[in-house]
Amino acid sequence: MSNTIRIGTRDSELALWQANYVKRQLDALGHNTKIVAVKSTGDLILDKPLYELGITGIFTKTLDIAMLNGDIDIAVHSMKDVPTALPKGIVKAAVLKRANYMDILAFKDNEEFLGAPEGIIATGSLRRKAQWLNRYPTHTVVDLRGNVNSRLQKLEDNNWNGAIFAAAGLDRINLQPENTIGLTWMIPAPAQGAIMIVAKEENEELREILAELNHEATDTCVTIEREFLRTLEGGCTAPIGAFAYINKEEEIVFKGVLLSKDGKQKIEVAKSVKLGKHLTLGEDSANKILEKGGKRLMGQLNEGLAAPHVYSTKKLTQDQLQLFDTSVIVDSEDFIKIKLTRIPRPILKAQHKNVIFTSKNGIEALIQNATASELQFDNIYCVGRKTKRLIERRIGEVTYSAPNAKKLAEHLAENLEDKEVTYFCGDIRLDELPNLLTENNIEVTEIEAYQTRLAPRTVEEDTKAVLFFSPSGVQSFIKINNNNKIAYCIGETTANEARKHFTEVKVAKMRTVESVIALANENFISSIK
Repeated sequence: MSNTIRIGTRDSELALWQANYVKRQLDALGHNTKIVAVKSTGDLILDKPLYELGITGIFTKTLDIAMLNGDIDIAVHSMKDVPTALPKGIVKAAVLKRANYMDILAFKDNEEFLGAPEGIIATGSLRRKAQWLNRYPTHTVVDLRGNVNSRLQKLEDNNWNGAIFAAAGLDRINLQPENTIGLTWMIPAPAQGAIMIVAKEENEELREILAELNHEATDTCVTIEREFLRTLEGGCTAPIGAFAYINKEEEIVFKGVLLSKDGKQKIEVAKSVKLGKHLTLGEDSANKILEKGGKRLMGQLNEGLAAPHVYSTKKLTQDQLQLFDTSVIVDSEDFIKIKLTRIPRPILKAQHKNVIFTSKNGIEALIQNATASELQFDNIYCVGRKTKRLIERRIGEVTYSAPNAKKLAEHLAENLEDKEVTYFCGDIRLDELPNLLTENNIEVTEIEAYQTRLAPRTVEEDTKAVLFFSPSGVQSFIKINNNNKIAYCIGETTANEARKHFTEVKVAKMRTVESVIALANENFISSIK
């Protein structure tokens, strides 16, 4: 970890207040800190309600990418904005003591409209809108977006009766509208009023530092609320409220709600359990909602969404699927099949001074045929972080790892003393690495460790984009599918193959599945503008 902790935040007044609040606490513990402000997509798209965008994590994804790219060390968020599934490699590091959790109504003139059949209320939150219409079904709710200051100004400039805000947000930047009412009957968003700090999972030193800031009681309660949200599988497109607190009797009291968008349907749950027996409280409460008609209601909420369709040519895990925006329909299947080769034992037991691996498949082939102690390698060179991790976990130390084949060849050409290498590769492999090595007078012995078989599948006609993770995946897809789609690629090698067939090709910033997913999410957001 560097000497200075770089604190990532959105650049709104409220977000900067929260980041500086964290900064002051870390400074007090004796750490050097620096604020790094960025603008999120949620701050840029102000002409549509959040629930129409249908994007979970719209205020957090930019900071996720900045962290994965190494531009910041931690990120500070309003916890209610954070998706329940964090990107791989990013974890919750601390939850600060919760502030005022309530929603409040800022109103003009007087409160008489609350008892009248007509009234105009502004909010950009589907949860607030649904709960307001459930209580005041004849009122009109209009969209309100922007930072806190601009929303208050819009309330002043329009003929609205009032607008709904989070009390904590107004308190933190010391904004006190003249006329307000605490909406004690409105169930807040899960984790409303709490600040969350996230960090890279691998940075254990930093996580230990941040753990000193964690407020255990708040962490316990908001975890229950977010588990309720996760189990219902709701995001910005579902009106869901949840709140938990610990009472004097050491009980956790929980209340949750799911509504239809127009507020006409409402399903509530209320439960109390002793502290220590609360681990499944959020999930159990959500399941109770689903049993009482919530499953049908969630289905209705998801009907009719104009959802772009994405197909991944690599089978994705459940964690990876959860990283997609809720507005995106995703299918995934392996478009290539790998068959590991039976490598003769004399080859495996021979002394190999310098060996090269450019994919995990080569490693899998070796460990299928021999134990780590039987493999005699002086120096191991590889391409990619995942390949490196697998080698070090199953075989031994990696001498040098490069992000791509070209950079590995360049390193070997400059540093390899013994001008010979053994390359464990597949039957279909790119020529770049062996050609560059040969040009630099390095003798390359190729051993076929696995075979690649194309396994194309027909995708739906409404598929807007395809995710590619290898040149072979591109070749397999194009065999039986048309090319009128956007190609999202894991790296330049895959992108070069895609450019032979697709008009629009985009390359992820990092060679990871998660980075390709982030790229697809960003592109769909921009297409909504």
